Amino acid sequence: MEPGYLMGWALRLHGVGNASAVELGSAMATIERDGAPWLTIDCGGEGLTALLARYGQAPRALFITHTHLDHIAGFERLFVESYFNPALRGTVKLYVPAPLVPLLHQRVGDYPNALAEGGANFWDAFQVIPVGSAFWHDGVRLEVFQARHHWPDTAFGLRLKGSLVWTGDTRPIPEVLARVAGEGELIAHDCALHGNPSHSGIEDLEREYPAALLSRCVLYHYASREEGEVLAARGYRVAHPDECLPLAEPTAMRA
Repeated sequence: MEPGYLMGWALRLHGVGNASAVELGSAMATIERDGAPWLTIDCGGEGLTALLARYGQAPRALFITHTHLDHIAGFERLFVESYFNPALRGTVKLYVPAPLVPLLHQRVGDYPNALAEGGANFWDAFQVIPVGSAFWHDGVRLEVFQARHHWPDTAFGLRLKGSLVWTGDTRPIPEVLARVAGEGELIAHDCALHGNPSHSGIEDLEREYPAALLSRCVLYHYASREEGEVLAARGYRVAHPDECLPLAEPTAMRA
């Protein structure tokens, strides 16, 4: 087993930056189980590069939070990795919140002829599974919740009950986290030094969330290494590329 792997459940951060912070990688992570990739969150360009370097293989299952390009730009490469591998073609699971299905198709799937030679549809490479408020993966029930990012019904977060809450890109959502982060979960939260209409700044989080919740947050989607250092100096846990964070054993329903 390679250094950096953890037994049990863990969160591997492939990238932690915003769309402009190329050196930090696009915000993307994989939930690991006993050192093996279990479910990947998003498919950014730099993030997919980091994932392939870490695991040596394409992800077998992904959850998509939203369709801004820093979170889905790796899909064309993932199509090639999957379609031309007979063992993978049509088996890579894509769990996509139902309102995102047409947006994802418009952004990455709706191009004339996925292959110049013809004979292939973009989605032939994948098993697309539209999801609502919850879905099953590998016998474990995960929950989906709406984030507050850019426009209603376009961004969603993920909960592995008792273990992890991944907010996705979002403004503060105190009423949502009060419901989905009530069992001591690690909370991976969008946060930069300064907020804007689509993203949280640290002062937004300090205003909206109680200290007990902030103590469970690990901050990602910041703008630079220097900005991450400033956030850490303020006493917050800041995510770093390729960091592996231990997770509690999920209390999520099992099949």
